Parts: sequence; structure tokens; C-alpha cells
Amino acid sequence: MIPLSVLDQTPIAQGMTPAQALANSIDLARHCEALGYHRHWLAEHHASHALAGSAPEILIGAVASATSRIRVGSGGVMLPHYSPLKVAEQFSLLAGLYPGRIDLGLGRAPGSDQRTSVALQQDRRQYAPNNFPQQLAELIGYLEGSLPEDHPFAAYAATLPGQPHAPEPWVLGSSPDSVAFAADMGLPYCIADFIAPRQGALAAQYRARFVPRHQGDQPRVMVAVWTVCAETDAAAQRLAAPARMMFAHMMMGKSIAVPDPDVAVAWLADRPEVARGFASRRVVAGSPATVRAGLEAVVHEYRCDELMLVNILNGHDDRKASYTLAMDAMAMVPA
Repeated sequence: MIPLSVLDQTPIAQGMTPAQALANSIDLARHCEALGYHRHWLAEHHASHALAGSAPEILIGAVASATSRIRVGSGGVMLPHYSPLKVAEQFSLLAGLYPGRIDLGLGRAPGSDQRTSVALQQDRRQYAPNNFPQQLAELIGYLEGSLPEDHPFAAYAATLPGQPHAPEPWVLGSSPDSVAFAADMGLPYCIADFIAPRQGALAAQYRARFVPRHQGDQPRVMVAVWTVCAETDAAAQRLAAPARMMFAHMMMGKSIAVPDPDVAVAWLADRPEVARGFASRRVVAGSPATVRAGLEAVVHEYRCDELMLVNILNGHDDRKASYTLAMDAMAMVPA
């Protein structure tokens, strides 16, 4: 079967504390490891009442220590906020503690609104420059010891704390720019279908443009897709409603905890324009048979090597059940 992985955004349900949401992420990782999921990635979001994962580099360590086999990584680190050297040191350390299990997914989105992005900056006199390609190249240079000898920071590669182990870097994105970043650096590419759906052309462009960084490197595509699986289609649609309500508030500039499904269903029923606004977003939600057909369509569209399932549900047990049913549904699908 095609490998399945998890993108965990550490949702905070209404009435739940953020600390409980963090504990749930650790519990979900244990659960998904037992089910046979390949990776468990933690997302980065800031200043949110709905999502607790503001520091994936810390949560990765907690999840990795609570599991034994599953790969653990960032989905992703929003590199424009940080020094490439600091990120290299953090993930080298994690790789040294958990050899062969750490992934470093890298993105350039702010993970919040522009005001929060400025609050995260050390220098707040002006917006930080958009130099993601340079940051990415510097970071990879530290991890692989490949910076030119005359680079002012080249010597720091030899001081990384986790050597000889290193994380596996990935580029995350949903645009032609991210295709260029991944392909030109010869890095594996995770496409965020849950943000910008039906981007099969990006996968084709990435494969065509891919430049191997090492002998034998091949392009690799993983697709992250909204997936909610329940016993019936109606039950899955009900479970998917809280995320729709939460995102609708986010688009209005409001941050709310993930609401109760019944509250969300009633709220959405009074606002049909919200449902129309979400019509273009792909959500694979339904019974195991429905989810299997939906995910097979994603695999066919992208010709991807791996699927990463993401959901934001109010109930922690519902999340665990969704991942259980989705794994069972895909068990008979050939790679």
C-alpha cells in the first residue's frame, strides 16, 4: 500500500486547555505508530486559540521520545522567522537524539497573520526580507557541510551537535515557487493540497525540473490532504463541520477554539454563503469506502509516493478513530 503519514496541527477544542491539546498530540502519535503510519509531522502556528503547535521543534522531541519507530518532523518550520544556523542546530540535535527518525519540513508561510509575523521578529522596524531561497541553501549547507570554504559561516557545519546524524529535509508548499525551491535543491517535496487543492501540475513540474543533489537522488512527492473518516458519510461530514466554522472565523480575522460539531453544523446551516466559500477546498470526508475512493483519486492526480492525512476535529477520540478507519480503508490499495 502507499505509505500514509500524519500532519498534526494540535487542535484545541472548545473547553480544552492548550496543554491538553499538546498531550493529545503525543497520544495521537503513539496511536498512529501502532497503526503503521510512516511519519508524524507537527505544524507551526502562532497566536492561535485553535492550534497549540507554536514550537514544533520542541513538540517533535516529546513525540519522538514517546514513540520508537515512526518518523517525526516539522510540517513545517516557517524558516523566514528564524536563523538558518539555529534551525540547523535544533534539528541536528534532534537527529542525534533520535537517529534516522527526524524530518525537517520547511516552509515560508508566516503561520499566522502579518502582525504576528512582525511580533516574532527581533527587528520590528521593518518587515523581514523575503530571502527564503538563500536561507534554505544556507541551512542545507550546514546540515551537509557543503557551504563554500569562503562562506563566512562555513566552519559552523562542523559544530552541529547531532553529528554524524542529520534530519531529512523537505520543502513544503503549494505554488510554483515551492516547486523551484524543492527541485533546484534536489529536495523531496510535500504539496499542501489541503491549502490549495488539485495541484497535480505542480508535481509534474517538480519532477521535470528536479536536479539531483547527490548521486542516485530521485524526485519524491508527498501530498497532504484533508481527510476525515467515520463509519458513515453523514458522520464524517458532521465531524468536518467544526474546522469549517473555525476557518470561516479565521477569514473574518477572529481566532476561536475548535467548536462542538453540533454547534458548528447549526452555525453553518444559518450561513450557506460559508459553505459556498469552501466549495473549492478539497475535503476527503466520508465512510471508509468514500475515503478510499477520494484518496485514490489524489494518488492518481499527483502520482505521489506518499499521502499525509490532516484533520482538525473537536473530539480527540474521533481523530484517533478517523486515522484508524483511514488506514484500514487504504490497506488494500497498492502502492
